[in-house]
Amino acid sequence: MMNINFNYNKILFFLIMILSTIFSISSLSFINMWMGMEINLMAFIPLMMNLNNNLSSESMMKYFLVQSLSSVNFLFASIMLIMFLNWYQKMKFMNMFILSILNLSLLMKMGAAPFHFWFPKIMKGLNWMNCLILSTWQKIIPMISISYCFIIKLIILFSLTSTIMGSIMGLNQISLQIIFAYSSISHIGWMLMAIMLNMNFWNYYFLIYSLMNFILMYFFKKNKFFNLKQIFSSKNFNFMNLFIFLNFLSLGGLPPFLGFLPKLMMIELMIENKFIIMTFMFVMFSLINLFFYLRISYSYFLINFYEMKFSRNQNKNNFFLNMLNFISLFGLILIYLMNFFN
Repeated sequence: MMNINFNYNKILFFLIMILSTIFSISSLSFINMWMGMEINLMAFIPLMMNLNNNLSSESMMKYFLVQSLSSVNFLFASIMLIMFLNWYQKMKFMNMFILSILNLSLLMKMGAAPFHFWFPKIMKGLNWMNCLILSTWQKIIPMISISYCFIIKLIILFSLTSTIMGSIMGLNQISLQIIFAYSSISHIGWMLMAIMLNMNFWNYYFLIYSLMNFILMYFFKKNKFFNLKQIFSSKNFNFMNLFIFLNFLSLGGLPPFLGFLPKLMMIELMIENKFIIMTFMFVMFSLINLFFYLRISYSYFLINFYEMKFSRNQNKNNFFLNMLNFISLFGLILIYLMNFFN
């Protein structure tokens, strides 16, 4: 009975987290956005609880402190915006000061570099489903909020810093959760540029990124993989594993797969808006990001196996995951064919 009640409680907190996000992004004032952020924080912290993992309590405390600090700064800037409304319209210094506080607090809340110090440490102490929520759903409120008040130069600086830090810091990691954390930081840089240039492109990018994260993290949760040694020592090679590790390449943005589509759209958008040097930097560091995904897949398929044996013991109850794999791997080709015949 205790486990049943515990599951019901988690479902309740999960629904509150979803509703608070919808409330926050549909609000017309920063105060209401702040209220939605706090409800979202209070709903997600109980979901982080894991009695089988001693690091979950540490992750809960770190996440609470970081999010509380950024929320306090956001509330402070929102109150200043209300109190000094006349000055805000007349004084350029006050305008930039309030907007800078709003931007920095939201960038810290989403984990953009150089305010990324808390993100990998918290991801390390969570299970895979909580890692999925933290790297996808919990990014919605700060990203939608920053689209209302961003400073262009600040967004360019933080997007470039996030792309650089997320690519370089992920190279020497062996923990899958930390690799996904730095991958998320790198993708934050791309999504910040999408927010600044075209919000519709952010919608496409976020949906495709969330789909690829769901496929990979669900697979790792099912097989209880948490570091690279567990992957390399696994001898259960089958077509399912082949598709999963091709999704690594899709997440890195390799052209034949669906993960290349949002990066292609962003490259074209940045070139149209004359961000030539930014485009070059983003592409170069995206290749570094792709390198450590390619290293994982290459090591799994070629180095550790003396004989390539495709097992017939396929997972028969994974029709939904197989369908998502097919979309992730061949979605770009399907979109091209649909446009070609239309």
